[in-house]
Amino acid sequence: MPGMEHLYFLLQLLFSMALNLLFSTTAAGEDQFIQYGSILNLDGAATVTADGVLELTNHTVHIKGHAFYPTPWQFRKSPGEIVQSFSVTFVFGIVPISSDECTDGMSFLVSPTEDFSVELDSSQNDEFKDIDDNHIGININSLTSLQSKPAAFYDEKNGMFKNLSLVSGKEMQVWVDYDCETTHINVTLAPLSLAKPSKPLLSATYNLSTLLEDPSYIGFSASTGPINCLYCVLGWSMGIDHPAPLIDITKLPKLPHVGKKHHSKVLEIILPIATAMFILLVGTIIILLVWWRMRYAEIHEDWEAEFGPHRFSYKDLFHATDGFKNKNLLGQGGFGKVYKAVLPVSKLEVAVKRVSHESKQGMKEFIAEVVSIGRLRHRNLVQLLGYCRRKGFKSSKVLHLAYCICMTDGRKS
Repeated sequence: MPGMEHLYFLLQLLFSMALNLLFSTTAAGEDQFIQYGSILNLDGAATVTADGVLELTNHTVHIKGHAFYPTPWQFRKSPGEIVQSFSVTFVFGIVPISSDECTDGMSFLVSPTEDFSVELDSSQNDEFKDIDDNHIGININSLTSLQSKPAAFYDEKNGMFKNLSLVSGKEMQVWVDYDCETTHINVTLAPLSLAKPSKPLLSATYNLSTLLEDPSYIGFSASTGPINCLYCVLGWSMGIDHPAPLIDITKLPKLPHVGKKHHSKVLEIILPIATAMFILLVGTIIILLVWWRMRYAEIHEDWEAEFGPHRFSYKDLFHATDGFKNKNLLGQGGFGKVYKAVLPVSKLEVAVKRVSHESKQGMKEFIAEVVSIGRLRHRNLVQLLGYCRRKGFKSSKVLHLAYCICMTDGRKS
């Protein structure tokens, strides 16, 4: 967290600031102001983007940035009097860059030479007795918090405090109020969409009259460790002896979105399931297509082109015989069965002889049968219309060939 090194920076700042610096500020008087992307005194990595976001850090690790209101403030009406009541409100966002974590944090501070600050800490440092890695603390001239609480806001609906993640990459609003009569310091936190809760997140009692000097500067400081984030301020306001003016959230610039994107938990669950189902569906379709092609796969050889009988597709003969069902069986010979069939296109009623050969002898006989019968033309002989040769596998995984000879019986349907 930003620490005593501010002392040296602020001492230099007292002598180097130009009091007549131009800046864009909406103010009702000299004791209050509102800023939306105003010109500030910047140091280190701090910069104001073109659309008005104050970025205290950048994508570099182990870096610091400071931004202060360009003119100092008088917290007393006159020398020797007590510090007046004051309030500050600001809208900030911590945007993770490479992961869901950040190291170090940012602070709002008031300081001439000594520090009063409200820290927004996104890391836990045992050396400074941090309670966790997501807390808000009130620091008085020390890196050890006078009072700290885990980041949360008071939910008016159920009367309970609801946790917030400082590194959520979402806009939040902080209210810092000091009461000069009770010397109470209250810090309130809420999402940007909500009004100021009725109960502060944390309170501490400290008489700032013993600490603050006039004039004092107000601003922000941030630093990053090995895991960096963008620490951003979108708008802020202050009032001395007055409530801080309300910030019009419609005038705020948009918080930058970088680094890891936060997806819906539902999407994180559904996307892998949908992907697996898609892969399964595609795989099933491919298997079915391969099976469909293999179901009607055929064999072609060079010798088949030397004679004339027409070649049928196995698919056509399969459907013509209604899948070679026994109800269409006409008879059985030495090398196969004969089925009644109706050709799908011509509607011609034919006989289909199905022969299964697993030996070379069977292959020779099949070739002889096709060649000899295919060349014969006689009224007392059945004419050979054509044939097909199918490739398939038995349960024993031995490759076999199925042949179909298609012959007419002299009748038309």
